[in-house]
Amino acid sequence: MRPSLVISAVVAALVGFGGTLALIVAAAQAVGASPEQTSSGVVGLCLSMALTTLYLSVRYRMPIITAWSTPGAALIAASHGLTVGTATGAYLLVGVLIVLTAAVKPLGTLVQRIPVSIAAAMLAGVLFRFATAVFTSAQADPALVLPLVVLFLIARRVSPFGAVLVVLGVGVVLAFALGRVGPLPSEIPLPSIALIVPSFDPQVLIGVGLPLYLVTMASQNLPGFAVLQAAGYKPPVTSILATTGIASLITAPLGSLTSNLAAITASLCTGPDTHPDPDKRWMTGPFYALSYLVLAIGGASMVVLIAALPAGLVATFAGLALLGPLVNALGTALHDVTRRFPAVLTLAVTASGVSLAGIGSAFWGLAAGLLALAIEHAWRK
Repeated sequence: MRPSLVISAVVAALVGFGGTLALIVAAAQAVGASPEQTSSGVVGLCLSMALTTLYLSVRYRMPIITAWSTPGAALIAASHGLTVGTATGAYLLVGVLIVLTAAVKPLGTLVQRIPVSIAAAMLAGVLFRFATAVFTSAQADPALVLPLVVLFLIARRVSPFGAVLVVLGVGVVLAFALGRVGPLPSEIPLPSIALIVPSFDPQVLIGVGLPLYLVTMASQNLPGFAVLQAAGYKPPVTSILATTGIASLITAPLGSLTSNLAAITASLCTGPDTHPDPDKRWMTGPFYALSYLVLAIGGASMVVLIAALPAGLVATFAGLALLGPLVNALGTALHDVTRRFPAVLTLAVTASGVSLAGIGSAFWGLAAGLLALAIEHAWRK
């Protein structure tokens, strides 16, 4: 047992939770969730992270770290016309599709055959609007936002993982100092659970549920497998997908987003800095799980605090936290020169926010990119 095992696990949990909680709250607000429903969704996610990581890491003796779908939260927050019920229906669909991917091998093969550049371009189109929202907020409230942008640029040179946490802490203090924070409850709120009745709207299932599944697979699960493989492990793909898919099905009625394999935060627990012996790094799993159990208790207070912060500050948190994933998505989308035009078309359609037949732009961006790629391929033949 080394202290680095505990430190790596706790830092990974804090980065995953604190760095993207504002985005989870923004997604909940976009679908009209009440404060109790938002708190319930966060509690469900924390419990899912704790239990899935504990089971997978102990069962397979690997540092298998799970997380919520950050790109998925961005997709939900950028969508329009959703309700709590229809969003829950989309979450359930994603859980079913992930379980089917684990059970039906041809489905997993079909997902893997979607060009990485097209999937990355769709993700970049979703994230692009969050990046631009930072500077829209800066125009509306420069005294609050611009110092945080400068702080982020400096802090990320020291620690890309910790930069968003630094901005979060300083941003809250600055918002209080400038008098931008709304009223807070007199008592500390306790964690709450609220059951949500799902509503299955075909337009939402196609326009949001299907892109959410593809984004989760392409930008979370597949990179998560790559992180484990790069560290010298052979991840149990089927079991990981089945476990996270079932967890997503169980927590969806609580208002919780999809659970999946961690990618960025997993790298904090899989390298030699965690433990020189790869066979001992799995012990980060139980400490990571314990950290999320603690966060489940205090998550309601964080949700209330973020909800009281000015909208511009929350948009700044979310946009700065997603700049790194946006850079990675753009790099992947434009890396293949032969597929660069379909990728840019996918990005443009997705970022436009267009909605046709009640179906959101993420689906149409993916469809446009695949159509352009098919035409180019047929023309070459």
